[in-house]
Amino acid sequence: MGGFFGTISKQDCVLDVFFGVDYHSHLGTRRGGMIVYDRKSGFQRQIHNIENTPFRTKFEKDITKFHGRSGIGCISDTDPQPLLVRSHLGLYAITTVGIINNAEELVERYFSDYGHQFMAMSSGAVNSTELTAALINQKGSLVEGIRYAQESIEGSSTILLLTEDGIIAARDKLGRLPVLIGRNDEGCCVSFESFAYQKLGYANAYELGPGEIVRVTAEGWETLAPPGEDMRICAFLWTYYGYPNSNYEGVNVEVMRTRNGEIMARDELERGTLPDVDCVAGVPDSGVPHAIGYANRSGRPFARPFIKYTPTWPRSFMPANQDVRNQVAKMKQIPVTELIEGRKLLFVDDSIVRGTQLRETIEFLYGCGAKEVHMRSACPPIMYGCKYLNFSRSNSAMELIARKTVQELEGDEGQKHLDEYADGTTERGKCLLRTICESMGFSSLGYQSLDGLLEAIGIDRRKICTYCWTGKE
Repeated sequence: MGGFFGTISKQDCVLDVFFGVDYHSHLGTRRGGMIVYDRKSGFQRQIHNIENTPFRTKFEKDITKFHGRSGIGCISDTDPQPLLVRSHLGLYAITTVGIINNAEELVERYFSDYGHQFMAMSSGAVNSTELTAALINQKGSLVEGIRYAQESIEGSSTILLLTEDGIIAARDKLGRLPVLIGRNDEGCCVSFESFAYQKLGYANAYELGPGEIVRVTAEGWETLAPPGEDMRICAFLWTYYGYPNSNYEGVNVEVMRTRNGEIMARDELERGTLPDVDCVAGVPDSGVPHAIGYANRSGRPFARPFIKYTPTWPRSFMPANQDVRNQVAKMKQIPVTELIEGRKLLFVDDSIVRGTQLRETIEFLYGCGAKEVHMRSACPPIMYGCKYLNFSRSNSAMELIARKTVQELEGDEGQKHLDEYADGTTERGKCLLRTICESMGFSSLGYQSLDGLLEAIGIDRRKICTYCWTGKE
């Protein structure tokens, strides 16, 4: 997906930008970038590949050369950014988070005549941040241009601009991702994750509404375009992507995950489907708080039968090659054999997407002597690939294990009954669970219900995007 951080201060802010961006490293794996502005030296920019080396390591040498009182940076799962753009709107830096599903159409519609060009990436595709800037430059002001770009884009676009006068932050039109402002005695910052600026001495100051555009200076902020009424913030921020310390719409990630596990166990106890197990465990790391809540409510002890070794291994979904990703995931799993051998285990994972790495985990646990392995997903079956955020590498919905299993069970007819398959209490839902259990080697399988997940988040469910589970916008 991606993350961003920016700050503007009465004193040099390079270290704040550096550490603020670094604290978003859990949100992206491909590119990192920083750009800082100084009134005498102008804009200073650097972009690095961070696929195999952390952001902090790549940029430690750069920050000694940077100086300035305002700057932005990003962690990106897609294109190199931030970009420096010069147009009739002036000179500005831009970074974006989101996805443009109609990029080729936009290029063809607006930029196919003489005199327009884009720097193509190795795949031949256009850099989405460059395309966003080109759309902004179609209008007579930055605010008009941002609004125009966001209306033109099918998908979502959260935008951060750095000008000579300050930072302009624009939350995407339906608020699928958060944008927060922090403040201290010297200035203000803009961030995706709230904990990033809290660790740097900024206090919570403001959270942008959906579609809102603000200008941030060292003295404060002003709204340039008001927020809209409708919001569809991504539920996956709480179940998986968000860092435990973060808060979105006033709801803490760790608190939500623990509550989510409690609700799962509560509902299983009421249905009488909770299995007799020796312990409850989380698939590290994001599954752990869900599992703690499940263990607390179920009365089964919490344990850590295997630990994820992270000091040297990269994130397992980073390599493009699936075989390499599977091998990396396997190498990171270090068993505590005394907690596995001869025991009946229940694991809670944040989600089950394709199931490829989870199958490896199950084989690993049985190979270590587990007697039974029960699996619980902290969210409903994923039936649709996300078209609003770049959160999954799946190229087709049929790569998703739930959707693929439906096709195997009932062919095209099954695709007409996805709501039933997603509900574990229906006959089709029970059939889906049995089939996945057999193919994956689970002793039992359960998914959190959509109602349970929304209860755990706790805000108005009409403000939450659940497209990947329901297919409804």
